[in-house]
Amino acid sequence: MLLDTASLYFRAYFGVPDSVKAPDGTPVNAVRGLLDFIDRLVKDHRPAHLVACMDADWRPQWRVELIPSYKAHRVAEEHEGGPDEEEVPDTLSPQVPVIEAVLDAFGIARVGVAGYEADDVIGTFTARAEGPVDIVTGDRDLYQLVDDARDVRVLYPLKGVGTLQVTDESLLREKYGVDGSGYADLALLRGDPSDGLPGVAGVGEKTAAKLLAEFGDLAGILAAVDDPRARLTPTQRKRLTEAKPYLAVAPKVVRVAGDVPLPDVDTALPHAPRDAAALEELAVRWGLGGSLQRLLTTLAQ
Repeated sequence: MLLDTASLYFRAYFGVPDSVKAPDGTPVNAVRGLLDFIDRLVKDHRPAHLVACMDADWRPQWRVELIPSYKAHRVAEEHEGGPDEEEVPDTLSPQVPVIEAVLDAFGIARVGVAGYEADDVIGTFTARAEGPVDIVTGDRDLYQLVDDARDVRVLYPLKGVGTLQVTDESLLREKYGVDGSGYADLALLRGDPSDGLPGVAGVGEKTAAKLLAEFGDLAGILAAVDDPRARLTPTQRKRLTEAKPYLAVAPKVVRVAGDVPLPDVDTALPHAPRDAAALEELAVRWGLGGSLQRLLTTLAQ
């Protein structure tokens, strides 16, 4: 089980009231919410391996060089020679180091790799997996990894993590008209304002799905643009021609990397905390109470 950790703690932050505070009055709603999420996921799915995948760089320079608008609207502060700072709610930022410390004390594998997003870490773990994989994320971009033949699913939270949409290829075909491998092409054609991806002018989700159904994939669509016999409307041909510079670079930006240099980590689900003393200290300092205790009990079982 691979967790898109930031996606989940953002959901926890907005889903748990900020009246949930540490003894000193610091909000810990994201911390406790994430612990409750993990507890529920472990209870319901019993993964043998669990990895909390992190954004070591939420806006990698190699993606920005290809599409400068990539996530540009989310930048709070630019940093020369290092990752830009993402716009994050004031009371969430201080909770992230606490989340990291708690995961480490539990012994839950936590992996982020410099120059890559959590999506890329998830993509690489998925590519290397020898058995079934469940990816837990609130980000539809990861639908591109769904693969029935390899038993790779996305568990997409609809309400907390108690209600998860189990996303397999049949659901993707029903909702979007594509399978997992086609989802990235659909996404880059359609564009995504939340990621600063312009897409192709005039091509929304339905048109993108129709083009992919007709021509197979992005390469097939581009071949059709250059083939006067291909069944494209004059407007579609014009817009796709104008978008060629974007379409030349968008696949590398939109598709998750599958070759991230992952560290050597023990991904086995822990049954006892790696550092019980540190965990106890964090529980007291941040008032993590029942959320932390429930997860301890679940892991022990």
